[in-house]
Amino acid sequence: MSETITNKKIPDISQVIEFLEQLQDRICQSLEQADGSGQFIEDKWQRKEGGGGRTRVMTNGTVVEQGGVNFSVVSGDKLPPSATAHRPELAGRTWQACGVSLVIHPKNPHIPTSHANVRFFIAEKDGEDPVWWFGGGFDLTPFYPVKEDVIHWHQTASDLCQPFGDDVYSDYKKWCDEYFYLKHRDETRGVGGLFFDDLNKWDFDTCLKYIAAVGQGFINAYVPIINKRKETAYTEHQRQFQLYRRGRYVEFNLVFDRGTLFGLQSGGRTESILMSMPPLARWEYNFQPEEDSAEAQLNEYLVPQNWLNQ
Repeated sequence: MSETITNKKIPDISQVIEFLEQLQDRICQSLEQADGSGQFIEDKWQRKEGGGGRTRVMTNGTVVEQGGVNFSVVSGDKLPPSATAHRPELAGRTWQACGVSLVIHPKNPHIPTSHANVRFFIAEKDGEDPVWWFGGGFDLTPFYPVKEDVIHWHQTASDLCQPFGDDVYSDYKKWCDEYFYLKHRDETRGVGGLFFDDLNKWDFDTCLKYIAAVGQGFINAYVPIINKRKETAYTEHQRQFQLYRRGRYVEFNLVFDRGTLFGLQSGGRTESILMSMPPLARWEYNFQPEEDSAEAQLNEYLVPQNWLNQ
């Protein structure tokens, strides 16, 4: 859990905001280049309680069926219940939160859905030290997984973590496996990656450097997978399986995702919060894949495992 930081540099949220805006630009440019034809349309918005953001959405691209890359900075005088339930000491503090969050839903079933976010939170009260932390990570949700892609994804995650400590990747990989887990389905949402919250164990500048590494790491991990798989032919059967599996994504975001709950409870912009949803999804009663089929093989990937020892 986070702790109040003392005897360290006072966090400068303007420095974080500047970095996040630049990161949003870099991610959008990289994805537009990988798509080849699609472009992100920007929607700027203001929040009456304080703050605003830039929502950028791409629809009907060559690769991206729908994807959003959202930057926001919001503030308030009172935290929502989702934030104070486990942190009662934050009650009565003013707060600011900023972040970049994205979800990409490709049309081709051979390209995984991907999610990433990096964020910063600070709560302040006169006469007391600020409470602050960073959070974020990235994860991959394939439908027809290719092992070399999964290994590449995790190797990129491991490499970016290494300069910050030998245990950073293993700790945050484990956290990701545990967080992106659908309890009612007894399966992970995908093949994982990194997830961390309450990050303030280093000084502010080091934490910000790590966040920057995660943001660039997402680009380095995901764009090569797009470029490898975007020309792979697929059938209508595979497309229908993709839509069925997208239903799991919806279930997680609406039932378990803390960011979704925080956004809705704090009066955030609903359209931006729910941009993570796929444009199409379907549910099928008691679906069972054929034995030894490619669809059945997906289950082998939805169990936490050490991908770098494959």
